[in-house]
Amino acid sequence: MINSVLSGSGKFKQMRHFAMAGVVAVTMAGCATAPAVRPAPVAASPQPLARLVVATPDADHDVMAQLLAGEMALTHSDLKAAATAYGKAAALSDDAAVAERATALALAVHDDAAATRALERWQALGAKPAALAQARAELALDRGDAAEAKRQLETVLKLGGDDAWRQFGRVLVGARDAAQAARLLEAMATPERLPADERAWLAMSELGDRLGRRAYALRIANAAAARFHSSATYAWAAQMTLRAGDRAAAQALLKQAIGRAPGDTHLRLAYASMLAQGGDYPAAAKFLASGKQSADIYNLRAALAAKADDKATLAMLYRQLQKSPEEIRQSSAFLLGQLAEMQGLKDEALAWYDQVTDEDPHAFDADLRSAVILHAQGKKAEAHELLGQLETAYLDQPEQLRKAYEADADLYMAEQQYPQAEMAFSRALQVVPDDPGLLYGRGLAYAQSGKIDQAVTDLRRLLELKPTDIDASNALGYTLADANRDLPEAERLIAQARKAKPDDPAIADSWGWLQYRLGHLDQAASVLRQAWAQRRDADVGVHLGEVLWKSGQRDEATRVFDQVRKIDPTNASLRDTLKRLQP
Repeated sequence: MINSVLSGSGKFKQMRHFAMAGVVAVTMAGCATAPAVRPAPVAASPQPLARLVVATPDADHDVMAQLLAGEMALTHSDLKAAATAYGKAAALSDDAAVAERATALALAVHDDAAATRALERWQALGAKPAALAQARAELALDRGDAAEAKRQLETVLKLGGDDAWRQFGRVLVGARDAAQAARLLEAMATPERLPADERAWLAMSELGDRLGRRAYALRIANAAAARFHSSATYAWAAQMTLRAGDRAAAQALLKQAIGRAPGDTHLRLAYASMLAQGGDYPAAAKFLASGKQSADIYNLRAALAAKADDKATLAMLYRQLQKSPEEIRQSSAFLLGQLAEMQGLKDEALAWYDQVTDEDPHAFDADLRSAVILHAQGKKAEAHELLGQLETAYLDQPEQLRKAYEADADLYMAEQQYPQAEMAFSRALQVVPDDPGLLYGRGLAYAQSGKIDQAVTDLRRLLELKPTDIDASNALGYTLADANRDLPEAERLIAQARKAKPDDPAIADSWGWLQYRLGHLDQAASVLRQAWAQRRDADVGVHLGEVLWKSGQRDEATRVFDQVRKIDPTNASLRDTLKRLQP
C-alpha cells in the first residue's frame, strides 16, 4: 500500500526536490570559498532545473505522512487519531486498500460522517460489492437503521459466496445495539436459510448465545445436531442444553458426541465433569478410568478420588502415572508430587516437585509445597530459604508474592517464632493491604507475642472489612478475654460467634475462658469439659486444667495436663500455665 503511494508523480517530485537541494548546497559551498573579487559575468544557464521552483506538500496533503501518522496512532491504540489520518489519506490516495482501511477505522470509532466519505471513496476506487455491503450494513446498524442494515445484509448473503455467513456474523457481533442485532439474527439466520456447512450453524448459535438469545441459540444448536450428526454439533448442543437447565438431556447429547469421537479427551472430560457436577462421582470416575488417558484426565481422576477420600484409588493412580508415557509423566510432575505427598512419601514428593519445570503453571505451587515438606521434615532453615527465593523471584507477581510471605509466616507461627511471623505477615500486607486473611494471621501473631493493642487493632480492622466474619469475632473476643480487658465487648463478640456456630469447639473454648475471666468457674468448667470431649486440642486442655485447678479439683487438673503433654509435649501455653500454678 505504501509502495503504491510512492510510485508516480509524488516520487518524481521528491527526486527533483532532493536534486535541487544538492544543487543549492553546492552553490552555497562555492559562495563560502570564493575570493573577494567580483566574478566575470557569465551567460544564463540553459539548464531548466536551475529555474524550477519545487513545491513541497504540507503534511495534510501528503499521503505518506498521513499513512505513517495513522499507523503510528494504531501502535498506541489511538483509534480516533488513526481514523482521522486514514480518512485524509483515503481522500488523497488512489489505492482502494487505503479507503477500505479508512472505512473500517471510521466505523470502529462510530464516526458516521467519516465512514460515509470513506465508503464513497472506496466505492469509486472499485470496492467489491459484498465487502461494500458489509460496511454499509455496519454503518446502518450504527445509525439504528435496521431496515437498511437488513437490505445490505441480504446483499452480503447473496454476493459473499462461501464467506457470506462469516461476514454476516461480523456485522452483528460488532453492533452497538445488541438487541437490534439479535432481532436481525433471528429474522435472517433461520434453519431454512443456513447453508450445508455445520460451521455456519454453530457460529450463528454461538452468536445468538452471545447476544442473549438463548432460546434461539438452543434451537439452532439442536437443529445442527439433528442435521449434521457430528461430534462438534452434539457437543455444542449439549452445552446449550445444560445451560438451559436440562442436565439429563445434555448428558445424552454429549454421550452421542463421544460416540462419534471416542478418542477426544476434551469431550470425555466434559462428560465426566457433567456427571460430577450432578453429584455422580463414582460414575464419573468409572467413565474416566476406561479409554484413552491424558494428563488432564489423570488430574480429574485424582480430584474425584481425593473428594471421595479414596486412598486406594489415589495410590493406584500414583502407580499408573509413574508407568505412563513420558509425555504424560513429564506434564504430570506436580500431580505426582501431590499423590506422593498424600501417601506420606515426602522424599518422593520432593523429587517430583523438583521435576516441575519453570514453564509449568504449577511451578510456584511445587516450590511452595516443597518448602512445607522441608519444614515438616525438620529442615526449617531450608524451608525458609526456599520461601525467601520465591519472595525474590516473584516480586512482580503480587498473588504469588502474597502466598510466599503468608506461607513463611505460617511456618514461623508453627515454630512459635512470633516476631518473624509478624514481619512476614506485614510484608504480605504491603503487597495486599487490608487482606482479611493476612490481618487475621498477623492479629493472632501479635496476640501470641503479647502485643495485645496491635492484635486488637488488626482484628477490629478485619471486622470493619467483614462485619459478619465469625472467626474474626471469636478471635477478637478471645484475645480481649485472655488479656482480661474489655470483657463486655468480648462477651458480645463470642456470644455472636457462638450463636452462629453453636457446636464449634474453638468458640466453646473462648466462651469457657471468658466465663473463667468473669469468675464463673462452674460454668467455665462445664463448657470447657464439653469442648475438650469434642476435640482433644492442647489449648482447650490447658484452659480446662487451669479452671479445674482454680476450682480445687487439682487431681483432675493434673490428669488433663498430662493428657495435654502427650498431645503436644512442647506446648508453650502448658509450660507457662504450670509455671503460674506451680511456681
